[in-house]
Amino acid sequence: MATHAFIHVQHLLGTGHVVRAAAIGRALADRGVDVTLASGNRIPPTLDTTGLTVVELPAARSPDAAFSRLVTLEGDDVDADWKERRITATLEAFGARDADLLLTETYPFGRRQFEFEMSRLLQAAKAQARKPVIATSIRDILVRKQDLWKEEWMADQALAHYDRILVHADPGFIQLQDSFPFAGRVEPLVRYTGYANGTARPAPPEGDGEDEVIVSCGGGAVAEGLLSAALEARPLSRRAEDATWRILIGHDVSEEAFRLYQRNAAPGTIVERARRDFPGLLQNARLSVSQAGYNTVLDILIAGVPAVLVPFAQALETEQTQRAEALAAHRRAIVAPETGLTPERLAAAIDDALALPRSKHKVLLGGAEKSADILLRDLTERASA
Repeated sequence: MATHAFIHVQHLLGTGHVVRAAAIGRALADRGVDVTLASGNRIPPTLDTTGLTVVELPAARSPDAAFSRLVTLEGDDVDADWKERRITATLEAFGARDADLLLTETYPFGRRQFEFEMSRLLQAAKAQARKPVIATSIRDILVRKQDLWKEEWMADQALAHYDRILVHADPGFIQLQDSFPFAGRVEPLVRYTGYANGTARPAPPEGDGEDEVIVSCGGGAVAEGLLSAALEARPLSRRAEDATWRILIGHDVSEEAFRLYQRNAAPGTIVERARRDFPGLLQNARLSVSQAGYNTVLDILIAGVPAVLVPFAQALETEQTQRAEALAAHRRAIVAPETGLTPERLAAAIDDALALPRSKHKVLLGGAEKSADILLRDLTERASA
């Protein structure tokens, strides 16, 4: 009988979580594993789920960056009845066949508002006649909590229920202890996989990105300050005012706002929608200017391009700031805080970044494939114990 893996993922605002979960699922499928991917939000139509059995659970999302509420896709607040439907759907999907591997993306190192569901899923896993290997998949930086007891709770849950913690990072840049005060307690469970860099992207047309300043903002829903400053910063820069500036606007930005950005662009500035060949543009570029999300920073590290990072830091978000500061400590980027960002401050940060050397360090990649190998090795070791 084939090995079966059950992967549970919940993305709330962006899609990076489900992208990483699907990448691990595909890597397991490539190694002969039957994989069920259970998603708690709508899966993006562009996401490659080849070889996976996809289950879309009753969907929830966050209406804003505060992450203080859960709503349905229609915008209704999640209530007790919805939670019961969600638990039932998850347990039915998990119980369709015994799992050899259970992978929960982020939980228990985040998504604590889904404890009502996840605690039941973990109970079901432990109740199987043959308990599966239980693992969690986390990105390089965790969001710090204001209450230390919440972080201690994360460690307690991991030690009580989990066999493995997969950290998708290059430990030469970032380690779990950089953003998690109880890293020492869970260290025996931790394995660093390298960055999970997803699928190959197309190469850009010849000349695109060549010696350019590439300004990007992911989906763009929370990047108005960065985009507005970038539109006016070019003539203020001493080291980049001669370059073409290419500003990439994410698809979460409305068409009306996108057209306004285009109309406000000065000569020497190209404003266009975000492109799938973005990593190739960075390979050719003089400089990257962006927020500090996981996937964007990974593309910057791979390209070795100097960077200005304007980390998203609204509400209680700390993840992007910590990631940006870690790169700055390695002289890979200059950090320009989002609060008080002006064209003048952005131009000064750009000039400082262009004084940094272009890096030749090869960042550790292959996180999805390494994750699959680690999980299958854990499974083999359990079977032979």
